[in-house]
Amino acid sequence: MKNLKLKSARAALDLSQQELADKVGVSRQTINAIEKGDYNPSINLCIAICKVLGKTLDDLFWD
Repeated sequence: MKNLKLKSARAALDLSQQELADKVGVSRQTINAIEKGDYNPSINLCIAICKVLGKTLDDLFWD
């Protein structure tokens, strides 16, 4: 399932996939795979992404 909430939150801050990846310590391909729904990130990575984007886990990763 695509993670459009993550993509939207990232775009709202005008961050590229590469910029977000750099901030959380993963590759751009990892961010792309999460957004496409091809990769299920660890809880630690989810938390790091939430901190950078100023969102909660509920906002980005759970229905």
